[in-house]
Amino acid sequence: MQIFGDRIRFGIHAGPQQATYEQLSEMWKRAEELDFDWVSVFDHFMPIFGDPEAGCFEGVTMMAALAAVTSKIRVGMLVTGVTYRHPAVAANMAATIDHISGGRAEYGVGAAWFEKEHDQYGIPFPRIGVRMDMLDEACHVMRGLWTENRFSFEGKHYKITDAQMDPKPVQEHMPLVIGGSGEKRTLRIVAEHGDIWNTFFGDIEVFKHKLNVLAGHCSDVGRDPADIRKSITLRAVLAEDEAAVAERKAEFESRGPSRFEWFFGTPEQLVEALKPWAELGGGDFLLGASAPYDYQSFELVAKQVAPALRAEVAA
Repeated sequence: MQIFGDRIRFGIHAGPQQATYEQLSEMWKRAEELDFDWVSVFDHFMPIFGDPEAGCFEGVTMMAALAAVTSKIRVGMLVTGVTYRHPAVAANMAATIDHISGGRAEYGVGAAWFEKEHDQYGIPFPRIGVRMDMLDEACHVMRGLWTENRFSFEGKHYKITDAQMDPKPVQEHMPLVIGGSGEKRTLRIVAEHGDIWNTFFGDIEVFKHKLNVLAGHCSDVGRDPADIRKSITLRAVLAEDEAAVAERKAEFESRGPSRFEWFFGTPEQLVEALKPWAELGGGDFLLGASAPYDYQSFELVAKQVAPALRAEVAA
């Protein structure tokens, strides 16, 4: 059984870059007022897109602030890199934030990818196979510290000896999110350790294929793939009608090229686009967001897309 049941959740994922703390705080509070289920940040030390000089807040501290200024929305991390967060330290951070939030934290980990921040800060950036080994071991360490009174672990990269971690998370089972879509290693690690798998909106046939790969890994480790929540991050610009969509799209494209794939459309069109993903098991749909925040799209998703998609899937 999934830890959150079958309810489709909607959220906002906004990296803490190119924005002031006041802008971020306002956005989190408004997301909660709109009854979104989730809001999250990423964990990098410099902008990963857009103006590289525009600044980026440290992610875990910002996640703690997010927990402190909200009261009911789930607070997430997508995701912290194992290369720059020792898993025992990360486990303590996540548990602390779970207490700050009153049991609303969902902590994400990944193998790290942004080589520039490693180079500038002098953080080792081993080859991908090594980073995957680190991610696998990190999941063992974090879950062990969250659940065991005293925990020991000895791997190639991490050694934990009769370690205590108190207080434990508020939640009986702290959700562990794993980001990435690599078929050989990442999805295997998801099958073994993940409560939530986060990937990106795109080609539905690719999603189907990844689900089949994940199901194969789950079979190998004796796990039901339905127990893993599928989380999809997308970027969308919405308006009430086709004319307004065309106007918003033209204005958006006038700003120059984007590294992301964007959906432009009405709420009804977005429901139709997301429905196949939900029917395949997509449980979370997270709007990727950057400052200045698109509150028009946020409101249309919260008030029209979310209830309509839930009703379509339940029918």
